[in-house]
Amino acid sequence: MKEALFGVSREGLFLCLCSVLGGCLLPGLLRELSAGRVIVAIDPGKVRHRVWVTTADGLVGAPLSLPSSRVGVERVAGLLDGRSAPLFAVEATGSLHRAWAAELERRWPGSLRLFAPSETHAARAQLGARRFKTDDRDCAALVWLARQGAGRPAAPGTVDALRAAVAHRRQLVLALKPLRQRLHDQLNALAPGLSAPAGHGRRLLLDTPTGHAVLACAAAFAGRAPTPRSLQARAAGRLTKATAAFWAARWRDCLEPPPDANLRAARLARDLDRLDALRADIAFVDDQLEQLLAASDGHVLTTLPAVAIVRATAFAAHSLPIERFPTPEHLYSATGLAPASYESASVRKRGAISRTGLPEHRDALMGIAWGLGQFAPAFQRRLAELNARGMSGIQARVALARHACRLCWRILSSQQPYDDQRYDRARRDRGR
Repeated sequence: MKEALFGVSREGLFLCLCSVLGGCLLPGLLRELSAGRVIVAIDPGKVRHRVWVTTADGLVGAPLSLPSSRVGVERVAGLLDGRSAPLFAVEATGSLHRAWAAELERRWPGSLRLFAPSETHAARAQLGARRFKTDDRDCAALVWLARQGAGRPAAPGTVDALRAAVAHRRQLVLALKPLRQRLHDQLNALAPGLSAPAGHGRRLLLDTPTGHAVLACAAAFAGRAPTPRSLQARAAGRLTKATAAFWAARWRDCLEPPPDANLRAARLARDLDRLDALRADIAFVDDQLEQLLAASDGHVLTTLPAVAIVRATAFAAHSLPIERFPTPEHLYSATGLAPASYESASVRKRGAISRTGLPEHRDALMGIAWGLGQFAPAFQRRLAELNARGMSGIQARVALARHACRLCWRILSSQQPYDDQRYDRARRDRGR
């Protein structure tokens, strides 16, 4: 197939593609383009973007490396002066492409097509250069994909804002785990044995008023045991006398603080302030998520049992616009929970989940499935049926997630709130 497309050896395949001495591309790459169609392939970089402007006749000028600022966009606009209906094929690489993508969509509405790096990699493999990556090869792959009508259009502004807020909140939540571990370590150094792990006495949960009070007293008294009244005074919420007395008594049974307790206490106090600030930041982003979700089609997901703002926004951010997925199975496959399959002649195999797509999308759907399995009567019955068939644990949750995905797709498409009786009746009518 490669010989038929290009008529060159593997080693010379993309050398011919990227050559600008002859002033043209290989005609096989672009022969299916209409005469008036212009494709602009953009491989984003941190400082400069690689740009190909192509028509059916080949490259318009030489490949360019343009700055990722307004100057670069103006240069592209100059190259397209007088040319109608351009199509921009942009590789979506983290946040590097976003500024240009927004500006191109503003200037040429509906002309932007985004491609995941995995799509570009697969296209390079089809073109015979899977393990030979350069910016020009990526641009050639983007042109090849755009010529076949691939790519996804730019998301609406509300969806982009929703995705950015969800990604920011996820980073804040991920920062909590190492901070909590460091606080436990510091507390255990100041009062050995006080912060006991599970199975070794009552756990100290740092996100509770009790945990905040214990940390604050450890920082204030440099590891010395406080009184119950001191614990209650520093609690960021309700702390009963019995609970305060328990932790004060347990503290008195701990060994003495280390010689550098004052230095450790000062560091603990700063980390405690950091924990409070991180919680405040998460609460602030949660308020933004609520506003953004209310302005998007994803707000209808909050009608699902046990699905509040965080779970609804996490799933909607990666599923909207829902028109991108023609069927529920397409959406389920995009989450990466669909089983991998292998077919060749008479051999057919099904493996574990494919894990394609974003982990955040997959986690959000699994969270929705868990909530429905716990609080929606129709899904509770589904879960009981799965358990009766021998499924349990994560296997049952993955199977339940497929039904939850179908439900979410239909709710987002119809914008009708969830009705458990209607869903159960429709399920029986379909025989599922």
